[in-house]
Amino acid sequence: MSKVLIAVGTVYGGASEVAEQASALLQAQGIEALVTETPDIPALNDSEALLVITSTTGSGDLPDNIAPFFAAISSEYPPLTGKPFGVIALGDSSYGESFCQAGRRFEALLDDLGAKSLQSRLEIDAIEFFQPTDASEAWLKAWRDALVAFLP
Repeated sequence: MSKVLIAVGTVYGGASEVAEQASALLQAQGIEALVTETPDIPALNDSEALLVITSTTGSGDLPDNIAPFFAAISSEYPPLTGKPFGVIALGDSSYGESFCQAGRRFEALLDDLGAKSLQSRLEIDAIEFFQPTDASEAWLKAWRDALVAFLP
């Protein structure tokens, strides 16, 4: 059975709701999903794929709970070449240039380390969607289907 690490960066819980939605969709397809707000390199290495679901705080900062994971990947350079990933970024477009910056930073880091994006990052704007799960379902289904096609 394939395993996906769902790394969650959250402040108010919206990213956690999307992560639970993602987990249910993956598990319905027979894919094990580990949802965690404290991801680490060993869990990443133990997974066939990575899904990052993160909000953005302050001026484009990572939430406190996921910042250590980002720092660890940035400094330890785990072997990610070809590892499939996806990014869902939550934000508020009224913050201008910092909108969804945490997700954009994660995507750039994973790209730099050779991981394989299965589809374009999803950005969910709090101004448009009160419930982020309303905006994420179609994207998650498409990402799941791409993952199933990608994995052996």
